[in-house]
Amino acid sequence: MARKFDVVILGAGAAGMMCAIRAGGRGRSVLVLDHAKAPGEKIRISGGGRCNFTNIHAGPKNYLSANPHFAKSALARYAPRDFLDLVERHGIAWHEKTLGQLFCDESARDIIRMLLSEMKAANAVLELQKQITSVEKAPDGFRIATTDGPVEAGALVVATGGKSIPKMGATGFAYEIAQQFGLEIVEPRPALVPLTLDPNLLEKLSPLSGIAVPAEVRHGRMSFREALLFTHRGLSGPSILQVSSYWREGDDITLAIEPDLDMAALLKAARRTNGRQAAQTVLSERLPKRLAQFFVESRGVTGHLADLSDKAIDALAASIQNWTIRPAGSEGYRTAEVTLGGIDTAGLDSRTMQAKAVPGLHFIGECVDVTGWLGGYNFQWAWSSGHVCGEAL
Repeated sequence: MARKFDVVILGAGAAGMMCAIRAGGRGRSVLVLDHAKAPGEKIRISGGGRCNFTNIHAGPKNYLSANPHFAKSALARYAPRDFLDLVERHGIAWHEKTLGQLFCDESARDIIRMLLSEMKAANAVLELQKQITSVEKAPDGFRIATTDGPVEAGALVVATGGKSIPKMGATGFAYEIAQQFGLEIVEPRPALVPLTLDPNLLEKLSPLSGIAVPAEVRHGRMSFREALLFTHRGLSGPSILQVSSYWREGDDITLAIEPDLDMAALLKAARRTNGRQAAQTVLSERLPKRLAQFFVESRGVTGHLADLSDKAIDALAASIQNWTIRPAGSEGYRTAEVTLGGIDTAGLDSRTMQAKAVPGLHFIGECVDVTGWLGGYNFQWAWSSGHVCGEAL
């Protein structure tokens, strides 16, 4: 005999728990199922353990999607301030870092405890370590077969995320359900992920591994000014993670190291005041020594500044602040923070997250083709999509 609920939510992550809170708060009987041992595992590890739970600037412009307008409705109806009000009601101390990023003062676990408390207050039932064996349409909704027996519900919400960080149990299960019910999928790709370099370039850059510098990284019309990190595999740091969502195999990216400095003007001024200095000496005052040495040696610059022409200085400065690199690939889902692409929004109602062709079937969070920038935007999409879905159930 199947247990019956008004709503079954697959996935006890950020979106799933938020949906359960809202649906349960509206008097619906709600069951949340997850195969993990604990809820909110991505929340727990996020932000270095302090959870970058939203971004005060979150708006449609901060998201990638085949339909850039799809996220507007949910983000407008449940905004960053709404989630922050919830955080403050629970007495969770928070602080703002750069670029509108909000973090817990203490621990990401505070956010998980808050969500579990809200779910309990909404009488939502959470069952962990449950394996789903099949999902089928039933006369009055959906029938979900689990290793502990069947469950039936009038509405089914899929909030199982994307493929990023498979070691935490991430799978493409949401895409399988979507395709089973005839929904289209925008090709999933790793996003917010470090980029790798071909062996020859990697060998040249190996002395730079571990160096972090302020940078502007550009790809097409997109540019991001944040830290850049050289690694033993290639390039990482916030600026690279951001641009990785736009980059495609075969594309170039352009790096501007210390973009707020005019390197050519700096070197020419030093030539006027003390031409007996070496270019590397001047650059080492503004750049890590290994990086300054790399640029000077790469350009074959020797001798004193007084020996360098304007053209030579301009070329050296351009190698630092207009450096074109072609990455070989990315580190993949193993280290990707989120998944780009997913369930095509053309098949979903932006107000309810319901599949247009399958009444009662909803998709929320990362499994949908809405991917935010680094810095709390993806959590805000989880809260917003989960809330508006719960509101509609």
